[in-house]
Amino acid sequence: MKTRRSGILLHITSLPSPYGIGDLGPEAFRFADFLVQGGQSIWQMLPLGPSIPFCGNSPYAATSAFAGNPLLISPDVLVQDGWITAGDLSGCPAFPDERVDFEAVTAFKVSLLNRAFDRFRDQIGGHGGGAGFECFCAEEADWLENHALFVSLKEYFGGTAWTEWPRDARDRQPGSLHVLRERLGERIEREKFIQYIFFTQWRRLKRYCADRGIQILGDIPIYVSHDSADVWANRSFFKLDEAGRPTCVAGVPPDYFSATGQLWGNPVYNWDALGATRYAWWVRRFRHNLALFDMVRLDHFRGFVSYWEVPAGERTAVNGYWVRVPVRDFMDTMMRRFSYLPLVAEDLGVITPEVREIMMEYGFPGMKVLLFAFGGDPGRNPYVPYRHTAESVVYTGTHDNNTARGWFRQEADASVRQSFFRYIGHEVTEDEVPLEMVRLALASVAPMAVLSMQDVLGLGEKARMNTPAVTHGNWEWRLLPGQADAVVAQRLLDLARLYGRT
Repeated sequence: MKTRRSGILLHITSLPSPYGIGDLGPEAFRFADFLVQGGQSIWQMLPLGPSIPFCGNSPYAATSAFAGNPLLISPDVLVQDGWITAGDLSGCPAFPDERVDFEAVTAFKVSLLNRAFDRFRDQIGGHGGGAGFECFCAEEADWLENHALFVSLKEYFGGTAWTEWPRDARDRQPGSLHVLRERLGERIEREKFIQYIFFTQWRRLKRYCADRGIQILGDIPIYVSHDSADVWANRSFFKLDEAGRPTCVAGVPPDYFSATGQLWGNPVYNWDALGATRYAWWVRRFRHNLALFDMVRLDHFRGFVSYWEVPAGERTAVNGYWVRVPVRDFMDTMMRRFSYLPLVAEDLGVITPEVREIMMEYGFPGMKVLLFAFGGDPGRNPYVPYRHTAESVVYTGTHDNNTARGWFRQEADASVRQSFFRYIGHEVTEDEVPLEMVRLALASVAPMAVLSMQDVLGLGEKARMNTPAVTHGNWEWRLLPGQADAVVAQRLLDLARLYGRT
């Protein structure tokens, strides 16, 4: 991570596509080409797991920490691979270009995937099989079996949370699960097939990027959703009561984003139980993500040192408390299991000297977000560009921030604006703010610079990806067809060359 370079933050869902949501099809490959043309060598994405409508379709709330999101499967590639026909796409709805309509997209994609599975079953004689499929199922069995069963049971029990299932299924009684597996055999196989298709398409894109010198920076959310295969299959690793309900949940205290903190609601880990297994579940999770990505951003790194625990039933995160984690034992175990851990520590928010010490001890670079750089005392603000270090990754903003233009228009008060102007040496209009932020990021001493695509294009607050503590209307922004054009690529290339990042 010491090489001086730069890249773009753009989630797969934000790519253009005629099918209502960005996917792993032609536009993903075109975006990789755009990165090359623009002198960029990093593509940062958000988590790829199956999102949950109840949780606002956030990529940070998934039904599995290992599975892929079926909504990201490309219909065009399904046709190319012979799983559906071009005629199957003739009834495609007229989706909006600029936003994701998750409900409509889900209905359309489920229909296509059902057709693809029917064709798969026809081709293999309805008896299961297919060399690639069988190999995938064997290689991924440690998570795939539980995930496929969980998804099938959730559908079978009417979409209810696993804590509301009949007790034998809820508590994973072996005899009952055997009967349910027999009864739901075809549905289980369909879910495995969907995951097979997802990872087949993903690996092609990753290989295409690697062949062109693009490294993919992924994202591991620290927590998993309560209504997930991970918690249902590993109850002892989480703080739950006898019925499987959380006794306490995760969040963060009041901060820049929210005066009442953020009540995420995820179950918190039972670190003693995890430690008794030598963190086997986390080892599997790291191994899985390091196979998917070249580098990984470890979300909420603060929570691996100590985390904010809130009693279940609280309406805000205010009444939480810090709980320590056996971080050195955990990290030492990971270091022994992996010869190389290319992690970026998300170290935003309330950060203690101990967190900094752990990051330095294990060599994890932190994040410097420029939208935080111009408030307060410049001599104390760690995000001011002159205070960046060679052990950091600089961002114009993250998925949780406003765009640079939106920040300037909606959030930066007069003193922050003046601080920004003094730093860059002249006053600018709001139209010019994004380019100035891009320049500051690329000029930073930080070896890696990551620019949000919205800031590269100079877009306003309507292009914001997520507003923390707001549950609906997030994760919907999409790049319009043709926006990432040769003119934008050339401008990026010129800047990357100017600041030594090619």
